Amino acid sequence: MNDAGVVDYIVVGAGSAGCAVASRLSESGKYSVALLEAGGSDWNFWVQMPIGYGKAFFDKKLNWMYETEPEPTLNDRVSYCPRGRVLGGSSSINAMVYIRGHQGDFDDWASMGNAGWGWSVVLPYFRKMETDLAKGGDLRGGNGPVAVSGANGNEHKTCHDFIQAGLEFGLSENGDFNGESLMGVGLYQYTISGGRRMSAARAYLRAARRRSNFRVITNALTQKIIFEGGKAVGVYFQKNGHEHEIKAAKEIILSAGAINTPQLLMLSGVGDEKHLREMNIPVQHDLPGVGQHLQDHLCLDFLYKAKVPTLNNELRPWSGRFLAAVKYALARSGSLALGVNQAGGFLKSAPDLTRPDMQLFFSPLSYTKAPEGERPLMSPDPFPGFLLSIQPTKPKSRGYISLNSRDPEQAPKIFPKYLSHPDDLENLMKGARIIREFSRMPSLAAIIEKELEPGDGVQTDHQLEEDIRNRACSVYHPVGSCRMGPDPRLDVVDNHLKVYGVTGLRVVDASIFPTLTSGNTNAPAIMVGEKAADLILADVERLDAPR
Repeated sequence: MNDAGVVDYIVVGAGSAGCAVASRLSESGKYSVALLEAGGSDWNFWVQMPIGYGKAFFDKKLNWMYETEPEPTLNDRVSYCPRGRVLGGSSSINAMVYIRGHQGDFDDWASMGNAGWGWSVVLPYFRKMETDLAKGGDLRGGNGPVAVSGANGNEHKTCHDFIQAGLEFGLSENGDFNGESLMGVGLYQYTISGGRRMSAARAYLRAARRRSNFRVITNALTQKIIFEGGKAVGVYFQKNGHEHEIKAAKEIILSAGAINTPQLLMLSGVGDEKHLREMNIPVQHDLPGVGQHLQDHLCLDFLYKAKVPTLNNELRPWSGRFLAAVKYALARSGSLALGVNQAGGFLKSAPDLTRPDMQLFFSPLSYTKAPEGERPLMSPDPFPGFLLSIQPTKPKSRGYISLNSRDPEQAPKIFPKYLSHPDDLENLMKGARIIREFSRMPSLAAIIEKELEPGDGVQTDHQLEEDIRNRACSVYHPVGSCRMGPDPRLDVVDNHLKVYGVTGLRVVDASIFPTLTSGNTNAPAIMVGEKAADLILADVERLDAPR
């Protein structure tokens, strides 16, 4: 056993929330912080170049590459569950779309018994964390570490056909989905700056690593939390084949994400007592909510062959890829400087709803026959094509995570239980009908040659349902598996993110979300890290104050 010393705070996981909380805790210079990451450096070409996430998506050096258990509701299909294993975590391999969520999402959190998490309280943290290069309104931030940009003219021109179709559909154009309203259609904003991915590592760690009180330990797989008398005092981690121990004078913060955080808690003896005993793990504290309440967005893609050129025409031929690469190398611009979910929006599936319940994605690119284990964003279909996708924003199905082994290197069992609530199937069927209606709008109909998937043969309710069970897929937004809430019998952390039943331990990542936010989850995960740092610092300064 190697002694890695003592610091004030240990943060496990250098992902979206982990980078934020670790950096902020070290900012004053008063407290020492060690940030442990199971993966390695984010200085990887496929990480830094925005469209390169198609490669990082299936790279074991950057990605845990988890899979779910077979899902009966999806005709026993196994779903892919990518999670970043690299500095920046999943913010280093995601599609970079930046969406805060609906204001009501956070008021919902507060109404569920989580005081201090309503919209008016979390908004200052969203503003604090971002520099809005897209220049939105007063709700946006101006000098934060996370640079958020618009498409900057790099979007494909078919995106504007999509937006025009949205206007014909009865929606308004929205120039800032992170502004006053989420409703409407428009171009998405991204965690991209200067043509490079703005991961949480780039945003927070570049400055933090220059501080003498801040340590980043990469390729460090945390194995177990060390408890003494019910207090978390350190962790064991493995690096280069050797086991190390590091102690925390104040607190340990778990920021390993919605899959790995509950796994680590269970490996450390915090979880459902029955399951822990089945795994022959000594019980530190019986906390049944660990691993429960797992939520994820499920979407449906419609694939169209186009009458006009799309990104396929640019990125399929070698000559097009070469020209795109030259443009990117010289000016950090063009198609390689952007993701492929370039436009989209939010709408209501029924007029009496008080907020949007569906999210749209428009990708001016298609890859019909992707080889197993590949997402060929730079080698798309040989014909012009595009994807139009829809996801219900508030699924009601709840899954869970359990251990498969006592070995932290072995993947846990993931049971999303997609469509286990009947409303979720009905909402996806509504979504399919919306896509069909949207595609008939004149501006889109004018550029569509044929619907390839699901195709004209899928029309009846029964056919739509079977298509959903055969093709609906995750949007890779797992949250909720260490849910924040007021009931220790059901929840895992309180509204200060402290783990129930033990001391010296908090969870700070998307696993604490009481419910999914409306849209992509990276931005709210970073916000959780920002707010958590203030909660932690307020607590320690109160304890350290003279009496």
